[in-house]
Amino acid sequence: MARGADAGVAPRPDTPGARGFVHPAEWEPHAATWLAWPHKRSDWPGKFAPIPWVFAEIVRALAPGEKVRLIVASPRARAEALRVLRAAHADCARVEFFPCPTDRGWCRDTGPIFLVRRGPRPARLIVRFGFNGWAKYRDFKKDAAIPAVVAARRGWPMVDAIRGGRRVVLEGGAIDVNGRGSVLATEECLLHRTVQTRNPGYGRRDMEEVFADWLGARNTIWLGRGIAGDDTHGHVDDFCRFVDPRTVVLAEEKNPRDGNHRVLERNRERLESARLENGARLRIVRIPMPAPLRFDGQRLPASYANFYIADAAVLVPTFNDPRDRTALGILGELFAGRRVVGIHAVDLVLGLGTLHCLTHEEPAPPPARRRPR
Repeated sequence: MARGADAGVAPRPDTPGARGFVHPAEWEPHAATWLAWPHKRSDWPGKFAPIPWVFAEIVRALAPGEKVRLIVASPRARAEALRVLRAAHADCARVEFFPCPTDRGWCRDTGPIFLVRRGPRPARLIVRFGFNGWAKYRDFKKDAAIPAVVAARRGWPMVDAIRGGRRVVLEGGAIDVNGRGSVLATEECLLHRTVQTRNPGYGRRDMEEVFADWLGARNTIWLGRGIAGDDTHGHVDDFCRFVDPRTVVLAEEKNPRDGNHRVLERNRERLESARLENGARLRIVRIPMPAPLRFDGQRLPASYANFYIADAAVLVPTFNDPRDRTALGILGELFAGRRVVGIHAVDLVLGLGTLHCLTHEEPAPPPARRRPR
């Protein structure tokens, strides 16, 4: 059941939410976009060769509008990244290499979650959540250390999201925010008690209090299940995203025989009854799903909703599908002030994620408010 403004949760004293910090919306100004150069060949079994070139295309699209902070796991990875970026004519002057060991390259889930505080005492802060390999994979300890490494080397203050004496596990792709106090999440990902359980024993109220304390989001809009093929078990960024403070894009599958049809329609029903932090209803814009993609008998989580909002562009995964053009057109109307750029993702999605999964925005410093004379 969706929750509205009358069910808002107040943050506990001395948490970032109580001190005025919020997780800004993705469309707000960036200082940079973070990426982690790919090296885990088994994530793209037998198809790794084109993946660095897709990354280069992402960097080439981002660099005209903002700096790219590129995590490289080794000197060899840095040299390889530089070679590919130059060959792809990406603006390497806008790329800052950041040496850090990694297990994988899914920066949305393993990179730092940044908060900002606006007003007379503006500040930025990293909140470190736990990461346990999506409660599925065993090789995650290097990725789990990334936020602390970033905070130490860049001189950012960092706090741990602690509840009941343990660090809360939360991936960036499990949530989407409007920067005004509302957050989207799914029950499948964050509340399931037996499959890929992130925080054993946590219920709905526990997670709502986590969002209020550590993201400054007092209003949670709970959706049900995620799309087929998503091995994160229900990340919301594969099917439903905020595009402005009151508008969400929701994926739509019109084929009633496709397993995603009923799942997405039930999520639509929840959104229609939901309320934002100010009590207003959501505006819902539907975006098509591409035709199902499969590899070696496995359904892949192909979705146009896994787009990334950069300062000067919106990067959208495309799939050699007639619906690519429709999706690009819908997002073009919603983001009239930004270029909408399609990035070929048929190979990329073999890794079970695309553009939003790979990127993580670093918000620009909030401006200091002048004191009246």
